[in-house]
Amino acid sequence: MAIELFSIGTELVLGQIQDTNAHWIAQQILQLGGELRRVTMLRDDFDEMTEALDSAIQRETSLILTTGGLGPTPDDMTVAVVASLIGTKPIVCNDTIAEYRKRRKMSENDPLNEALTKMATVPETAEVFQNPAGWAPCISVNHQESTIMMMPGPPREMKSIFETHIQPLIVERYRAEISTARVHVSMFEAEVSPLMQKVMERHPEVYLKAYVSLRETGEGSMPVDLVSTSNDKDESETQLRTAIEYFKELVIEAGKSFSLKEQS
Repeated sequence: MAIELFSIGTELVLGQIQDTNAHWIAQQILQLGGELRRVTMLRDDFDEMTEALDSAIQRETSLILTTGGLGPTPDDMTVAVVASLIGTKPIVCNDTIAEYRKRRKMSENDPLNEALTKMATVPETAEVFQNPAGWAPCISVNHQESTIMMMPGPPREMKSIFETHIQPLIVERYRAEISTARVHVSMFEAEVSPLMQKVMERHPEVYLKAYVSLRETGEGSMPVDLVSTSNDKDESETQLRTAIEYFKELVIEAGKSFSLKEQS
């Protein structure tokens, strides 16, 4: 039941714009109990996008999320790529057109410009969820074992769509419980890494991550996060406590200090 995220935009790959969307989405998925398997950044290139999304489908990824490529410019091609990939054609969504007319107080006879028409274009078999904070809607298609959900790139619109349309789906599908803790150890990365590995081998349901860049200088401490996942909240918390105690034992046996800073 893995999730994969694809951030689409040549400007992201070139480093002209920071991909804050991916960071925010990853945080939300963790808090909701989902499993984000990978995050990929893609140029606005038809063949590269097709290859990357098809690979995710072949991995039987349950939920494939995309951001970007739903705007009105020529390099916005997410809809065309997905339509081609699933073997259907792009069509104009009448419900989205009606929503545009309503929000712009336009009559049925008022012509829509090309930009709005393109943003209302979706794969023929898609389910469409209107954008509460912008124009390009959220578009969902099912193909083989995967659900592909496409979101616009502007962060305000993406967040609104994610919270309105995607968050409930993740909660319904995954329902995992997450418990986290941050500890500090007076160790260097080379010293603590073997101990972290021992903890994860004994407790495979708990993930450990050391933040070397946040380590205090000199003999200072380094933060290590522990993340426990289960279908039951009590079990998740028990797993976490047990892993923390084992980790503490290993660190103290090595003659180093250990302190629990945060737990949730």
